[in-house]
Amino acid sequence: MRAQQQALANPVTLWWAMLTLVSLANIVFWFILYHQLNGGSSGTPGPASDTSSMLMLSAAYVFGCAFRSVLPRADVQRICLVDSWLSSVFLGRTVATIAEVCFAAQWAIILGQLGAIADAGTAVNAARIILPLIVVAEICSWYAVLTRNFLYNAIENSLWAVAFLFVGIGLGRLLPEFDGLVRWLLIAGLVGIACYLAFLVVVDVPMYLKRWRFEHAAGTPLLHPLDGLRDVATRWTVTHEFEHWKEEIAWMSLYFSAAVWGSLALCALSAMNDHLPRAQAQASVSPAAIVQQQ
Repeated sequence: MRAQQQALANPVTLWWAMLTLVSLANIVFWFILYHQLNGGSSGTPGPASDTSSMLMLSAAYVFGCAFRSVLPRADVQRICLVDSWLSSVFLGRTVATIAEVCFAAQWAIILGQLGAIADAGTAVNAARIILPLIVVAEICSWYAVLTRNFLYNAIENSLWAVAFLFVGIGLGRLLPEFDGLVRWLLIAGLVGIACYLAFLVVVDVPMYLKRWRFEHAAGTPLLHPLDGLRDVATRWTVTHEFEHWKEEIAWMSLYFSAAVWGSLALCALSAMNDHLPRAQAQASVSPAAIVQQQ
């Protein structure tokens, strides 16, 4: 009984419970969104196809993040909360790679859609850049995990920062082109991206650089990638110590909540495809044109 009370009082256990509840709520919301959007777009083949693609990409991200929330792990450190082969770093990193590439593809699709409607070359070009940058970031992430070199985690997250800087530039270019709800969604996206970039620059990238400098100063040997591949598939250490997780809690909490909500919001925005030209047309009408019409 006392052991159970201590476990419940452990901040890591409480954080884990919060992640699990948020992930379950995200899954429920995805199913609601799937039902609503599929039901509402059955008569329009083009938009329905686009929306279905966005929903499937979102599903990969929502369910991938839920899996990583229920079975948290810190990849380079090889630590986890559940002693199971499902907690293997290889499996977790594979799920993360698929989910993150799908999330980046969502942003590329929505920027491409909006850029085409508004005839905004900046947004269209940004859409073309995002996915290649994230693929390179994923390669860096895998190299960091296999070799246990935190420097490549810093490079990975720097590439995410660059990718979302381009997303922000694209959204900023689109902002004057749309009106009403679409404009407010673009503003919300810009605010979220600004917060995300600030977090990466101030917290996340410096954290990995600090770890890299510490390991380098300590002379910690790096693994050969092939040795690392065996290591990530077979070794994980279960720990519920707050000291081991305290630096992971902030980014995981934001990643598995706010980022997932962003993925769901992109599905909703994509489903508005029929209304986007009208929103753009309303925004582009000049006061002079209105006077002439009157």
